[in-house]
Amino acid sequence: MRKLVLLLVLLVAMTLAACSSKEEGSQKNENQATNQKESTENNAQSNDIKKESNVYSTKNVTRLDTENIVDTAVQVSKTIWPATHNENKPGAIILAPSENWQIALASANLIHHPNNGPILFYENGELPQQTVDEINRLAPLGISDGTQIFLVVGNMDTNMEDQLKNYKVEKISGKDAPDFAREIDKKYAEVSGEYPKGVIIVSSEEDAKLYSILAGNWISHMPEPILYVTKDEVPQATKSALELRGEGASIYILGPESIISKDIEKQLQEYGDITRIKGKDPITSSIEFAKFKDEKTGFGWGSTEPGHGFSFVSTGNAEYAIAAAPFAHLGKHAPLIWLENGEVAEETHEFLGELQPTFKDDPTTGPYNHGYLIGSEDFITMKVQGALDIMLEIIPESGDGHGGHGGH
Repeated sequence: MRKLVLLLVLLVAMTLAACSSKEEGSQKNENQATNQKESTENNAQSNDIKKESNVYSTKNVTRLDTENIVDTAVQVSKTIWPATHNENKPGAIILAPSENWQIALASANLIHHPNNGPILFYENGELPQQTVDEINRLAPLGISDGTQIFLVVGNMDTNMEDQLKNYKVEKISGKDAPDFAREIDKKYAEVSGEYPKGVIIVSSEEDAKLYSILAGNWISHMPEPILYVTKDEVPQATKSALELRGEGASIYILGPESIISKDIEKQLQEYGDITRIKGKDPITSSIEFAKFKDEKTGFGWGSTEPGHGFSFVSTGNAEYAIAAAPFAHLGKHAPLIWLENGEVAEETHEFLGELQPTFKDDPTTGPYNHGYLIGSEDFITMKVQGALDIMLEIIPESGDGHGGHGGH
């Protein structure tokens, strides 16, 4: 009998222990599920924050983390024109076709004057919602004649006019890239009162794109426009634009003879003085243009000493540089430096090394360099961004590192 009682007690105890263990396991699973859910929500929230900002930076580099040219233009616009006051609103916006880099590049001449405004993009004749939202956020003030939007017309859907009906729009049209460039040059002259003596000659050929787009930062910063040639000819539209300057034009050819031939150069000589700015390839050409300065006319960046901003764009998404051209107009007034498929070429490393700022006693007095990095990590990795950040950093003349601050 006593054995039977003990057996019953043991069975009850085992049952209670099993139930307790089951409850604890259930509670543990519930806790794990809750923790996992919270972690997922936190990660999602973190991703949303990154997605909303689309900008992340290191101390010497500001990156616009964008995946396409439409978003790039919007993020550039938000960075340069916060539109919190009339003083940081644009006068007018330039709307250009995303699929035609030649037309979009020529329109960059309107960024500085008369507009003080960004290039935004339409695609295949239609306005993306991101572009519409940015136009409405900016609420452009209008220039002297009231124009709020310059519509550089490639292909245009009939709905676009309805989307822009609340703004005063002026269209700029042409039959091809050289014609568009001439019309944009004409519009600039109408507003400013004169044709600039200086012009930049670039090629409209597709294989010249990396050389030609280099001009975008300068023409958004200064009055000189671009005018187009091809491998075989100087188009009539370009000739007529040059003739308006008389015989005293200052003509700067951007690119080597393989892009714009000696024969084309000879044809241009009747319109003015010729200077060719070139490197052996697009990377070195971007460096040579950044360094170039014509002391007689004042044309060129002249970036040969520390204390400059630079825009870095991968040759793999070259059109983004057109959207980012306003970084040469306001802020650090940055020339464009190509990254070869997102990588820092040896020549670029040497160039930035020559310009690296140094201090003797006090780093707070500068000068400082800064970089704008355009595009997501799919185009330019964080490793490259980190390397550029190091190259742009101000360092002690002694080379002892920042810890000692020159012995202080």
